[in-house]
Amino acid sequence: MSALPPLTLDKVISVLDMGLRTVFSSAIASRPCPQATESSTLSDSERQHAAALMRINHVGEVCAQALYSGQALLSRNPSHVEALKQASREEVDHLAWCEQRIAELGGRKSLLNPLWYGASFGMGITAGLLGDKWNLGFLAETEHQVSAHLDSHLHTLPPQDHASRAIVAQMKADEEQHADTAEQLGGAALPGPLKRVMRLASKVMTHTAYRL
Repeated sequence: MSALPPLTLDKVISVLDMGLRTVFSSAIASRPCPQATESSTLSDSERQHAAALMRINHVGEVCAQALYSGQALLSRNPSHVEALKQASREEVDHLAWCEQRIAELGGRKSLLNPLWYGASFGMGITAGLLGDKWNLGFLAETEHQVSAHLDSHLHTLPPQDHASRAIVAQMKADEEQHADTAEQLGGAALPGPLKRVMRLASKVMTHTAYRL
């Protein structure tokens, strides 16, 4: 395994800045929010359900920023670092879109975002320590699971909530592209038990974020 990249002051400051902006600031998208025909009127229960699902998706993007930050910090290959940063930039769009839709639905972001970010950053660091092959493999598997999770939301969002559906559909397409990129760069397939642990952790996060 090649040596870890040097941990410079600039890198540390960049990581801290990323964390603070992700958790405590409003994200600014570089791409327009996906457009859809105006959603039909939602009942109060449908609106609350849609807002909770979009809060889960927002938490997922908070976690993605933390994962990418930790993974990029310890990646040995400059081209891999750039791929991680590019994916991170696209995930910022997702953050902004989810936050906007949550506000439109009268909901709120998760109260536990600092916890989600910290835990995911630790996972990103762990993946980075294992080397680029496993680092990218972890990224690819994460994106595959997120894509499946977003697909499930397309089945459970209110049918007339076209605005939320347009956002989730674009997010799903982006996540699938990120997974493909990680695999093309040499990401290794993760062992089955680790995949199951990741799915279990995701279930805990989604059930908690739906309420908090």
